[in-house]
Amino acid sequence: MAVRTVKVDPKGRLLIPRELRDELGIVPGDTLFVEREFGQPVLRYAKAENPFDALAEHAEAEYRAGRTVTLEELATELGIDLGEE
Repeated sequence: MAVRTVKVDPKGRLLIPRELRDELGIVPGDTLFVEREFGQPVLRYAKAENPFDALAEHAEAEYRAGRTVTLEELATELGIDLGEE
């Protein structure tokens, strides 16, 4: 990716150009992590992802692929008595 410039407004906010937001998939409400590199004035960013969203997507994909079992099936496989009558 080519080096891009962003502007800081009078309130200290970074203005990310629309083309760059579109290219990076940044939408309003996203949380971004920003860090300095080795104490130098080089900024890096990373888009914060909710780990539960990623987990839910993975679980849905596993379910659609038929790689899930019910709690009862798992208990039977592991020899656990769920105490159901």
